[in-house]
Amino acid sequence: MKKVWLLAAALCCALPAWAAQDLVMGVSEGTSGGLDHAQVIIKYQGLADVIGRSIKRKVNVVFAREFAQLEDGMKTHRFDFVIARPSDYPARGLLQYGYKFLASAKPDGQCIIIARKDSGIRTVADLKGKRFVMPEPAAYMTKFCRAELRDLGVDLARENVQYVREQGAVAFYLDNKFGDVGGVASYSGVSKKWIKDGLPVVHRSRTQPYFPLIAGPDITEPQRAEIRKALAAMTESPADQAVLKTVGIEAFDTESEPRLRALLDWLGAP
Repeated sequence: MKKVWLLAAALCCALPAWAAQDLVMGVSEGTSGGLDHAQVIIKYQGLADVIGRSIKRKVNVVFAREFAQLEDGMKTHRFDFVIARPSDYPARGLLQYGYKFLASAKPDGQCIIIARKDSGIRTVADLKGKRFVMPEPAAYMTKFCRAELRDLGVDLARENVQYVREQGAVAFYLDNKFGDVGGVASYSGVSKKWIKDGLPVVHRSRTQPYFPLIAGPDITEPQRAEIRKALAAMTESPADQAVLKTVGIEAFDTESEPRLRALLDWLGAP
């Protein structure tokens, strides 16, 4: 019996270090995501597997349904990886919680300023004095649109702004003439339908990193290099292309770290 125990112990010790403990990838789709935990695992486990294969570790998916859960997971380093929107959360992960940049999704995100068809608004110069409809003040896209408009000389603090709970309500308010112009995310269903229907788009903002993927401080630089290499190569494999399609992105951009690090300052966020 003693020999059996010693053999088992020897085999255990002979296992590679990466077999010892699974890693965790926290996922947040922000307020626009309507999935439950099981659906999120199905949607993102393929991406977790790509990351895991590149560093010979098992990576499990955990759904961060609430922003407080996402923030706490970064503060405590419970998440070894985080892929999240809105992008200001991964930006804080880099600047405040010791995380390291891996990549962001393509295409980048934009604030899309849309207008009612009969509003007469066609350029930024037409915006002042009009009735704006925006997501709630604390929403990322509102901060995004506010920063863009600020740089264009339009101060939302001085304008007539109606705040609504969700981006879908922006289109509803415009359709029903409760407002003249609104701001929505380029990656939202609202903006995609608005553009598809040929309705007025007044302005497309500068681009900013979308859906960033970051790594916790326990993931080494050599490991991060392997992950970046695997992410950049995902468009070359039919299997990985299917993973990208499932996640809902075109590819990964591994060069957008400087812009993500500058995002909070541009937004005017603390």
